[in-house]
Amino acid sequence: MKTLTREKKTIRVSFVSIGGNLFLCVLKLFAGILGHSGALISDAVHSAADAVDTIIVIIGIKLASKAPDARHPYGHERMECVAAILLSIVLGIVGAGIGCAGLEKILSGQYASVGTPSRLALFAALISIAVKEGLYWYMRGTAKKISSDSLMAIAWHNRADSLSSIGSLVGIVGARAGFPILDPLVSVIICIFVIKAALSIFRGAINKMVDHACDPQTADAIQKTILSSRENLRIGQFRTRLFGDKIYVDLELFLPGETSLAESYAICRQVQSDIEKTFEKVKECRIVPAPSQQ
Repeated sequence: MKTLTREKKTIRVSFVSIGGNLFLCVLKLFAGILGHSGALISDAVHSAADAVDTIIVIIGIKLASKAPDARHPYGHERMECVAAILLSIVLGIVGAGIGCAGLEKILSGQYASVGTPSRLALFAALISIAVKEGLYWYMRGTAKKISSDSLMAIAWHNRADSLSSIGSLVGIVGARAGFPILDPLVSVIICIFVIKAALSIFRGAINKMVDHACDPQTADAIQKTILSSRENLRIGQFRTRLFGDKIYVDLELFLPGETSLAESYAICRQVQSDIEKTFEKVKECRIVPAPSQQ
């Protein structure tokens, strides 16, 4: 049986997410219109935006997976960051639009003239919660297997959508109970979920664009691996930086005083090879003897 590459696994799972979100978009749109639920219509727009977001992520992953070339000798990993920034902007615009529509209804008092959401809207909201939770657990499992941060982000986005669908459900139940203001009020709450997700994605992408250091846990694991690979090693300057979803490592090694120059560089090359093989996310590790050993 042919083993799928990391890129193909990510794209396959992303298409499942797109299909699920498009299904929910159509379901919630019709149920919202026929069932008189503004919150459900707002949530339908959210689901459509999720599908577009995932398409942007796929494009970014495809571009980021391209091999280095003469004009991009360090690769194209940051293209995924560019896609994520565009994604966050789209999300922010969608979120602002949903919130403004809900606020306009509340301030104008139009919610009082809107029909009470029917059982159809209630049923659609329940289906949305079930599908979104299913997408979350499916994508989360795959993201853990292939160590994909972008896929994990989409998984958590689906979890946030599940919570916003719960909000739609609350709005529908409230409106059916005689509190129609809850329907547009929940649209405003959904807006907060969307904008929060947009800011989180934007912040993460910017961190990777500006050579942000990798997480402390990974940095500690790299240093422990170096020190355990050979006796009498001490680490001098140690730096890491994120380049897209990859990690670059630069460090100096203090070696025993009797080590010759040739042996020093041989040890550095061996430790470098060990790090790059042990840590899948480390694309390049540059190690040199500390100045006192040169």
